[in-house]
Amino acid sequence: MAKMELVMPQMGESITTGTITKWHKNVGDTVELDETILEISTDKVESEIPSPFEGKVVELLYQEGDTIDVGKVIAYIDDDMNAEVSSSASKPTAKKEEAPKEAAPIESAPQVSNQSNESGERRFYTPLVKAMAQDAGVSLSELSSINGSGAGGRVNKSDLENYLANRGEAKSSAPSASALPSGGKAQTTASGDRVEVIAMDNMRKAIAKNMVQSKMTSPHVNSIDEIDMTNLVREREKIKKEFKAREGVNLTYSHFVLYALAQALKEHPLVNASIDGDNIVVKKDIHLGCAVAVPGNGLVVPVIRNAGDLNLTGLAKQVDQLANKARNKKLTMEELTGGTFTFTNVGSFGTLMATPVILQPQVGIFASGVIKKRMMIMEDDSMAVRHMMYGTHTYDHRLVDGELGGKFLASVKWHLENMKIENLL
Repeated sequence: MAKMELVMPQMGESITTGTITKWHKNVGDTVELDETILEISTDKVESEIPSPFEGKVVELLYQEGDTIDVGKVIAYIDDDMNAEVSSSASKPTAKKEEAPKEAAPIESAPQVSNQSNESGERRFYTPLVKAMAQDAGVSLSELSSINGSGAGGRVNKSDLENYLANRGEAKSSAPSASALPSGGKAQTTASGDRVEVIAMDNMRKAIAKNMVQSKMTSPHVNSIDEIDMTNLVREREKIKKEFKAREGVNLTYSHFVLYALAQALKEHPLVNASIDGDNIVVKKDIHLGCAVAVPGNGLVVPVIRNAGDLNLTGLAKQVDQLANKARNKKLTMEELTGGTFTFTNVGSFGTLMATPVILQPQVGIFASGVIKKRMMIMEDDSMAVRHMMYGTHTYDHRLVDGELGGKFLASVKWHLENMKIENLL
């Protein structure tokens, strides 16, 4: 019989902590080798973690929402399926107070700290609960009156959300006479039941931090052009069913754009670069990042390695594999790092065009809008209905000037308008 330690895994060289977002197993449950035991998130990725052991969960040291240093023990698993579980191990222990420091409180809100309640009992609140209480205008005395469902009666996020919901209903259903204006109707204030406070998860915090950092680092410039996708629309319609039957994946317009971007980057290598102090670092390999929306969790940007060496079929298979792994939280750090240029398809949401934010340390990103039928005037002055798409090249003006940015966009446009699909599969 052996009691084995489950530690917070290392998700990448620069990652020093991880946040537990969900336990898939409780104390007393059995777990198979490689069965998902918990989900963790870092500032770069959310992942499901498989168990390295087979056995019985006998102790969980931290609870959901806690942030722990890499390498720290977070649970114990016993290979004896009949191992006894002590009552003290049925819930996460007090070690969970090692959560990250909270953000500075809102000045107008009451300060909430870990103090004793009226009965003299010491009450502890996680940084998340304290921040939510401050934002909602909940005082310490009011917070201490809430019955918690967490370890040792601790108030967790759900407890506070339920309290706030009932608190609002109580106020609106039975307002006091002093709270009513002369007309006799109840009023709603900014801190009342018409405000919902949502704490950011780790992925949203990381996105916010990275977007601000990018804007502060790079002077963004956008070049926009309209691209005639008519020939590609017609050619894709002819072969998409056969392609799906043969390759097992859908052939989408994103694959055409990715191929065109790879060709344009070969022709304009300075766009496939980064800035290191006063040096320009030109990348010889083309690793294309492809933004993937993750329902409820923002977006991630998995990287298609050596995209310049792939044909349309290879790109389609790579994108499909990475997108599925992203939505199922299976991406590795290697698949999320090392990109040299990024593509985002805002047209998939029906958006006409966008001016995206550069993913550092890259110097460019391309956005494709929705494909729409429009009446266009042709070179011979005739009029025709064409399938048109706006393309935006956003670039770092420290390195890419308007001439290079425009030439790169023109190259992408040319490849899309003159692409011979049958030669690229």
